[in-house]
Amino acid sequence: MNAAIGLSLILFFALGVPIAVSIVLASVIGIEFFSRLPLLLVPQQMFVGIDKFPLMAIPFFILAGNLMAAGGISRRLVDLAKSVVGGLQGGLAMTCVLTCMLFAAVSGSSVATTFAIGSILIPAMVKHDYPRPLAAAIQASSAELGVLIPPSIPLILYGVSTDTSIGKLFIAGIGPGLLIGGSLLLFLYLFCKIRGYGLRDREERSAFPVALRRAWVALLMPMVVIGGIYGGVFTPTEASAVAVVYALIVGGLVYRELSLAELWPILRHSVVSTAAVMLIIAAAALFSFLISRTGLPREVAGWVTQVFDSPIAFLLAVNVMLLVVGMFIETSAAILVLAPIFTPIAVQYGIDPVHFGLIIVVNLALGMFTPPLGVNLFAACAVARLPIDQLLPWLLRFVLVVLACLLAITYLPWISMGLVELLY
Repeated sequence: MNAAIGLSLILFFALGVPIAVSIVLASVIGIEFFSRLPLLLVPQQMFVGIDKFPLMAIPFFILAGNLMAAGGISRRLVDLAKSVVGGLQGGLAMTCVLTCMLFAAVSGSSVATTFAIGSILIPAMVKHDYPRPLAAAIQASSAELGVLIPPSIPLILYGVSTDTSIGKLFIAGIGPGLLIGGSLLLFLYLFCKIRGYGLRDREERSAFPVALRRAWVALLMPMVVIGGIYGGVFTPTEASAVAVVYALIVGGLVYRELSLAELWPILRHSVVSTAAVMLIIAAAALFSFLISRTGLPREVAGWVTQVFDSPIAFLLAVNVMLLVVGMFIETSAAILVLAPIFTPIAVQYGIDPVHFGLIIVVNLALGMFTPPLGVNLFAACAVARLPIDQLLPWLLRFVLVVLACLLAITYLPWISMGLVELLY
């Protein structure tokens, strides 16, 4: 049955069938023609896959991100970041990275970050003489921070699929998020110095006290959400609802940029985005059930432990495989299918499941801005109105920067686990 499901899945992917539909069809073929299991398992296991309380955080964080974009919060965060680094050559490009780090601390979604911040900063960078493909590449790679800096939807999915503490995963995501964000900032500063970009970035820059006064209410949002989680005031799931309420109050009553007429389109867009994610989760749950029933995870674990005789070799092999998978398969589906298989093997090698979760998420996040199926890439191209092929020469530099950070995160566990061990 494994071979039938795998071949069917590859065929459907090659035909361009949507990921969730491909997974369900491949599973149905495996059940109907290559097993004695009843088809009733299809809706049953799909429902079981989404009948988990922590998954409630996903629609709320998606809605919070959309409310932030429409309510003027993202624009004020951009102005604040610009006031901090905008005085440097390349400061506008660095503003993109810094704002994505701030926005990611609430939205949890890299695609939401791309649209919310890119719609402001890509035109601004083009106006300041950055090549349009470079501006789009900066935005696509910076938005990756949306799935690393907590709260993070992929980290929630990893925690649910492997029974790992989501609170610990959120804390562990801070170190890698800061490392990648800091590395991108340093790279952009040096790159703009060498290539002569960003000479006019000081223009239209507010003084820091002025920008802080305008943005302090927006800046409190990630502090309330993240501080509440780490302070034990509420769970990550409850924090997502708090983020929505805060975004509504700030956008509608404080900044007065969010009207009742805008709520319906925002809610509709959030529902569509949530439905797409939940369908993938449900399909992946069915697929994982069938794979587990055939004993494939045990076979893979036995083969891996025979071939790779050390944690170093195992982690290198997993990284290479995930880099390839991330280029072709949507992040949520990849986590839900692969994490339950490889996490127990990692534990056998003495690797902490929290650390391993960050390795998986950082790795798959690379696929979000690499062709052929990088969602951030498509989002940035849509905002910049560019074909993907124009971005590729510029993207390679950012991919190499994140790859270097990935190696550090993989083989220096304290980057992820330092805060976790300090707080737990």
